[in-house]
Order: sequence, then structure tokens, then C-alpha cells
Amino acid sequence: MEWVNVVVQGTLLGGLYALFAAGLSLIFGVMRLVNIAHGDLIVLGAYLGLSVTTVLGLHPLLALILVVPVMAGFGYVLQRGILNQTLGKDILPPLLVTFGLSVIIQNTLLETYSADPQKMNAGALETASVSAAGLSVGLLPLLTFGTAIAVIATLQWIFYRTALGRAFRATSDNPEIAQLMGLNRRHIFGLAMALALGVTAIAGIMLGIRTSFDPSIGGGRLIFGFEAVIIGGLGNLWGTLAGGVILGVAQTIGAKIDPGWQLLAGHLAFLVILALRPNGLFPRIDG
Repeated sequence: MEWVNVVVQGTLLGGLYALFAAGLSLIFGVMRLVNIAHGDLIVLGAYLGLSVTTVLGLHPLLALILVVPVMAGFGYVLQRGILNQTLGKDILPPLLVTFGLSVIIQNTLLETYSADPQKMNAGALETASVSAAGLSVGLLPLLTFGTAIAVIATLQWIFYRTALGRAFRATSDNPEIAQLMGLNRRHIFGLAMALALGVTAIAGIMLGIRTSFDPSIGGGRLIFGFEAVIIGGLGNLWGTLAGGVILGVAQTIGAKIDPGWQLLAGHLAFLVILALRPNGLFPRIDG
């Protein structure tokens, strides 16, 4: 039963990692853009949530009503104003630009909020739990996992069942032909980034409720997101959820064996899967 609990806790942790990774997976699937600043954007979402809860006195989950549109709007402006200019056959320009954006975000947060760790107060939600089959499971991890499923299901529906999703796929497959058919790829890419950063805002709020954060932790969140995306398969949204769960379970098993092995176990699981399945466990499929 003890090991069952470890696996359950790891699975629920994987929901948070899937939220970290969902925006990355979407951006790569549409634009083939590797966003080095993604982890810092997650932290930015957490700090925006902190500001909203502090100034307006809202519960962190209600802060999503304001933070998600703000982050989505920022994503659209960022893509249209800067990142669209870097896209092309050479992958180096967007890597350099997003690395620079990462540095700017970190230092801006440091100047604005200081280096002191912060945490959002979600009240009773943080300690509430439910019991089933002899296991006691925290309500917040369950909510996070459920949110990850809902977010990925919504992205999957948008991507494969809506006109916007068809535009995403057409522009991703052949931007030049899509442009000739009347699709403004700059606008489409802007919408994709807006959607991705809206998801990133949700990940940031969930991170800020679950644990403390500071301006320097973006790199670690980026690594977890990348590992979940690559384990699941590049561009496969449901694979991203599976990748997050595998990463979370590996970490909790490692921590059970030795607390110092928590992060190492996750990285080792990632390396093993990458060596055996370079394209991920679930390569991208349509439908």
C-alpha cells in the first residue's frame, strides 16, 4: 500500500508537469519554436497571480479570471512584435531571442518582487484531502491533475475540431501555401502563442499554490516541461500528459528510495526513454 501511495502521488505530480509542458507542446506543434523562456513565463504567471490576490484579495483560483487573459494578450503581442521576426529555417534566432527574454523576465521579477520566496495562500484547499481505498490524497493535487486533463482535452478539441485548429495545422504543415490560401500566418502564430501562454498562466497559478517560488526557478520548470514533452512525443498533447505522469512517478519513487534521488530519478527516466525511443513514447498523430 505504501508503494501504491507513492505511485498515486507521483501521478498527481505529473499533472502539474503536464501543465508546464502543454504550452511548450502546442508552440512546438504549430511553429516548431523552442521557447527557452517558457519556464520564466510560468513563474511570471505565478507572480501575476500573487499580485492579483494581494491587491484585490481574491482567491488564487479566481485570479485566473484576470491572469489568463493578461498572459494570453502578452503572448499575442510577443509573437506578433518579436518572435515572428525570428522564425525561419534557422532555429538559432528564436533560441537566442527567447534566451534573452528569459534573462529580462528573471531580472524584472527580481527587481519588482525581490529574491525572497513567495507563495499564494489558497486557504483550506492546501491541506484538504479525500480518502479512498485506504489512501489519503490531497485535494489540491487532485484538482491540479483534473485541470491538466481538462486543459489538454480542450487543446485537443481546439486543435482537431475547430476552424482555428485547422488553421493551426495548415499553417504548421506548410506556412507558404496557407498564406496563399488566405491565412495570415503571423496572426495564426500570434493566436497560438496567446493560447499557449493562457495555459502557462494556469500552470503558474497552480505552481504558486502548491509550493513557494522565486524569480530564479524558471529554468527548472523549463526542464520538467521539456522532459515531459519529449517523453510523451513532440506535438502529442495526450502524450504530454503521459510524459508528465512518468516523470512525476519516477521522481516520487526516487525520493522514496533516497530523498536526494528525487530529481535524479526523473532525469534518468528521461534519458532512458530518450535512448530507447528518440521520438518519444507516443509520436504525434492526427485525429
